Amino acid sequence: FTMKHKLLIVLSLLAVLALSACGPITTKPINVPTLSANGTGIVYLTPDVAYIYIGVHSQAENVGDALAQNNAQAAAVADAIKAFGVEAKDIQTSAFNVYPQQQYSPEGQMTGVLYMVDNTVYVTVRNLSDLGKILDATVKSGANTINGISFDVLDKETALKEARQMAIEKAKTQAEELAVVAGVTLGQLQSLNVYTSGNPVPMYEGKGGMAMAAAGEAPISAGQMTITVEANLIYEIK
Repeated sequence: FTMKHKLLIVLSLLAVLALSACGPITTKPINVPTLSANGTGIVYLTPDVAYIYIGVHSQAENVGDALAQNNAQAAAVADAIKAFGVEAKDIQTSAFNVYPQQQYSPEGQMTGVLYMVDNTVYVTVRNLSDLGKILDATVKSGANTINGISFDVLDKETALKEARQMAIEKAKTQAEELAVVAGVTLGQLQSLNVYTSGNPVPMYEGKGGMAMAAAGEAPISAGQMTITVEANLIYEIK
């Protein structure tokens, strides 16, 4: 290389190093105006399954007697439930407790010990038309605690899709209406957010549901379930 070529190479290297030290060239982000719209989709469903805790409580001065009494009552309760077509897989033990409880006289003196036995099963009832009859039969067969009745819908996927579509369509309609009022034109969709929740809603008499209050049956109302979807859309404004 000649002296002139060497000088050009050195100057080129210095220029590259100077640009590297300055960092990458950046441009200031442009704030794009946007329009946000919301929509809600609600679908009502009639429950088709119920969950309930049914328990047997017994007590005796002897722990063996308390257990024997409880086992007999629990077996009778299970038979009463199965008589309505409830399968064994839908009767699940959720709690079994044995504990002593000291007894005291009015003067505060301990008079003895009673042994308590609690046996609770979690029952899935798939035929809701039998629910009132099942509760009545279990009480008559020895169940003395019934609580935690809840209702549900086994297949909510179709209703969820319907609620989601409804929410998005309502949000789109709101966005179009807002754009007309504001005198702007909607551009590309920038973001879409969907939130889902399902909560039981009471069903009032005369509007459906499943009231079971025939003679000898517990008055139980299944009510309704709601599938609620919230949608938020953000559009670019042209």
